Amino acid sequence: MVSGSLSVLARAVAMAERAVPGARRQALTLTETAADRIRQLLDMRQKPFLRLGVKARGCNGLSYTLNYADEKGKFDELVEDKGVRVLIDPKALMHVVGTKMDFVEDRLKSEFSLMITLFMV
Repeated sequence: MVSGSLSVLARAVAMAERAVPGARRQALTLTETAADRIRQLLDMRQKPFLRLGVKARGCNGLSYTLNYADEKGKFDELVEDKGVRVLIDPKALMHVVGTKMDFVEDRLKSEFSLMITLFMV
């Protein structure tokens, strides 16, 4: 059942890309809150990019990493959204495609979170 759902999704994405030539969905989208926080972090360090990656650990075997970057790697995916630039490490790309990054802050913690966004075509 899962593979059938994935093939339907793949066909829907292909149809959407054909419907709007040259249009391509970004691998990751940002909320305004996340973009504002990334902008603050990049300005503080005077860096052009934040790089999103994955590291082996945690319950599911992976955790996300965020690091500053001076330049785009050959295979990095560049996401430009709301005036900030985020690089996605090639190893992390398949884990973040179709997600939305948010920044949440409360009395106990502040963190970036990734949410899966489902879309209809």
